[in-house]
Amino acid sequence: MTTALPPVAAEVAAAALDLLPARLRKRVDATVTKAAAWPVEPAADGPGVRVLAAEDTTVTLTTTDGVVATADAAVCTCLLAPACLHRAAVLSAAPLAADQEPAVAEEPAETPTPPALPEDATAPVPDQGIPAGPSPAQLHALGALQQVGERVLAAGVGGTGAVVRAELVRAAHGARVAGLHRAAAVGLRIAQRVAEARADDPGFRLDALAADLAELFTLALRPADAAGTARRAYRQAGQLRLTGLFTEPVVTASGYAGVATYALAPDGTPYTLADVRPGGPERVPQAAAAPVPGGCALSLRELGDGGGVLMTAPAVSHDGRVGGGAGVRSVSVQGTGWSEEPAAALWRRPPAEQFASVDTEGPGEGLLFLDGTLTSSGLAVTDGPTVALYAPDERPELPYAENLRLLAAHPGLRIRLIARVVPGRPGGVHALAAQWTDRTGAPLRADLGLRRIHRADLPDPADPGDPADSADADPPATPSAPVPALPLELELLRRAVERAVAGGRAVGAAGDADLPRRLRAVGLGTGAECARALRDTAADHRPDALGRMVPADPTAYARAWLTAAVYVAAATRSCLAAAWAG
Repeated sequence: MTTALPPVAAEVAAAALDLLPARLRKRVDATVTKAAAWPVEPAADGPGVRVLAAEDTTVTLTTTDGVVATADAAVCTCLLAPACLHRAAVLSAAPLAADQEPAVAEEPAETPTPPALPEDATAPVPDQGIPAGPSPAQLHALGALQQVGERVLAAGVGGTGAVVRAELVRAAHGARVAGLHRAAAVGLRIAQRVAEARADDPGFRLDALAADLAELFTLALRPADAAGTARRAYRQAGQLRLTGLFTEPVVTASGYAGVATYALAPDGTPYTLADVRPGGPERVPQAAAAPVPGGCALSLRELGDGGGVLMTAPAVSHDGRVGGGAGVRSVSVQGTGWSEEPAAALWRRPPAEQFASVDTEGPGEGLLFLDGTLTSSGLAVTDGPTVALYAPDERPELPYAENLRLLAAHPGLRIRLIARVVPGRPGGVHALAAQWTDRTGAPLRADLGLRRIHRADLPDPADPGDPADSADADPPATPSAPVPALPLELELLRRAVERAVAGGRAVGAAGDADLPRRLRAVGLGTGAECARALRDTAADHRPDALGRMVPADPTAYARAWLTAAVYVAAATRSCLAAAWAG
């Protein structure tokens, strides 16, 4: 198994580049690319890794609690160390450690969306008022982070090299020091996602990077929301009985990995139990085998696969995260299936109602509970549309994509599915866990990101099976219309927003000059104004003191991009809600 680089504290990664002289900084990006191929092996004399940069050069990273936390924990054997390219490249190639406790499932925050907008409304520019509260130091730190974010947007993924990423990391660290924990976390995610993109990481998602940039620019307009919390607050509960729903792999953009198990109390209240620590996707199986807090023999994966647990004195956060602690005790109890209460109630709720009220925060973030029939184009949802099924993570270490390909080869199979809304991919959902009737007639339940299913796990193609294991299961799904594609003009605007993130301001300036007219022709007047402003501000160049034409006002361009991103998200959600409602 390949050893992964451990997460590095933001200030350590940034300081490594600060040490380099100007002549070496010009070579950083090329060296970071080379560093991706350097062999990595466990350190011989303590926690950490050794990176073999050359026959006679080794970079050693020593970890504390899984993180390279200080500058002296990164040592190179070359003569130029510590001001050397080897050390800087390795630290730049490593994932950035999160400053705050990682979320259970670090999905990108959905692009901030106002309520559905009538087409004669003004463009949905976020509130520009500066609320009272943040200190001058906090406003300065947030402004510095915003400025680097604007540089990232202007340069695009391809133009954001290691030096700019280091400036972003440094600004995020400054925001954290100023107490702006939410803004700092967003800044680090942007830096890490750009690094993933430049390294051709299969886990990179352009829509996630766009969502993070939108969140950063929104926080710059609403400084009071930038603080967040450094640590989630927990309280001690009394007794808590849980039955497992499913377990999901977690691989974050901030260098953490593990699993999160979703569970229900008898009254249907959702909770999550997680094992998420510094590491990469190779840590997922280890985390899945970790025991439920409190001493019982049940693993997180076994709990998620229909197990049950009774916990005494667990620590519980306000959003349903269950932690351990010295006083917690647990014992295994009988669990329940998806066709039994309390889980069965989740599938009785009409799909359109679920989609309309989907919650993108908390222990059930963005989840949908669907019955349906597999088709050549996805899942024909009972009493709903046909939706495409996407892999939440396409890293080869996780079996999502392989499992979905196998399921797609069995059209007509009736399944019960847990999925998540995908804000950046209209017409589809992320498939997380599924249940169907196997060849023996028994229900088979699979966490699609953990269990590799095989042909023997699926029924004979002539037998569609039943997704639930109770006598009163829902009937087979009737033919349903696919979620329609977005109006072509809206889809073009959505692509323009994402292309601007990938290619930078130059791509925005070269956008379709006819798009505003086309949007207006189909009644999307607000979208037309967004498209016009995005292209105009991207193309705006003015002479500098030496008479050279340079891009003007990066803040105006970022504001126009944010406005377009907010509009696209709101309009897309409105279109999809109508499609789910039939």
